[in-house]
Amino acid sequence: MSRTRSPAAETQVERDRPLAPWLREQAVALLQQRGHAWLLQGPTGLGQYDLGLALVQAWLCDHPQEDGTACGTCESCHAISVRTHPDLQVLMPETGMMEHAWPLDEKTQKELDDKKRKPSKDIRVEAMRDAIEFAQRTSSRARGKAVLIYPAERMNHVTANALLKTLEEPVGNVRFVLATEAAHLLLPTIRSRCMTHTLHWPQADEARTWLQELGLSEEDARVLLRAAGGRAEDASDLARAGLRAADWRKLPQAAYQSQVQAFSAFAPAQAIDVLQKICHDALAVKAGATPRFFGSEDFPPAERLAGWRAISQWGKRLAQDRRSAEHPYNPGLFLEDLVAQASRALVAPATRPALRLPAR
Repeated sequence: MSRTRSPAAETQVERDRPLAPWLREQAVALLQQRGHAWLLQGPTGLGQYDLGLALVQAWLCDHPQEDGTACGTCESCHAISVRTHPDLQVLMPETGMMEHAWPLDEKTQKELDDKKRKPSKDIRVEAMRDAIEFAQRTSSRARGKAVLIYPAERMNHVTANALLKTLEEPVGNVRFVLATEAAHLLLPTIRSRCMTHTLHWPQADEARTWLQELGLSEEDARVLLRAAGGRAEDASDLARAGLRAADWRKLPQAAYQSQVQAFSAFAPAQAIDVLQKICHDALAVKAGATPRFFGSEDFPPAERLAGWRAISQWGKRLAQDRRSAEHPYNPGLFLEDLVAQASRALVAPATRPALRLPAR
């Protein structure tokens, strides 16, 4: 099936960030082992996609380096960077394909351009069938073929079952990388057919140094790494989305004061994630403990915050709201309601303005 570049690919080519040093170490170790299918697993933000891409790039590279990693300069590496390599098939939800600038097939692209449907957030079975057909074709550049699937937990049972036979008995020189942030959601039969690698956490100093090498200031690297719960890849994504230390540190006060505009750049699911972090840290401030995602100085004094019960109940409500965050009826109103809930839950009753009754 012919393929066309997505709008994201036309506006941003070579958007892949430099491989973090701790991911490179893991790539070197994995490349020294034999096997046709790897399952890369671990919590979100550890770099499953980046490591998976590094592996397939190394397998297809024309001139691998002494440690086995890709050279980054050959024709094969360039073809991957501009999303045109004939021997690499990437399987993602359509939303992920667009985010990472991978091309969609012409039929899918036309349906999205004509607004006949929204991009899928799951890996569709039609895309898997295309990948299976791809795996059966002859390699174009005599270096074998590779299939990268991310996030693998986005395969439903039909899609996963379509992959099983090819994964067990691959035709020709084709290798697979399945990268996931929720390995427990994969079929046991999928997991059993792969060699498994659990990603390592980087040291905090190492992560901050890498973020600064990407162009972040020392403060931005420190604050965003904390905002991401120590996950360097997530911190990098926050920075690439335009968030800076000063923006992040304003969010608890903005939630306290019901300032919706401060959250307007976030999609509903992202806003809930931020508010859950504020909720977690508000409880820490009430307890006199050290917040995890923000600084204590980013919150109002503990006596101005609502009680344990109100904040805890808000946390439960946020968990419920997450279920509908992917498909809100009206994203704008949904966000306004989220921030209004935050203010009601955070502000101590004694500090709320008194209700003024109309004069008779």
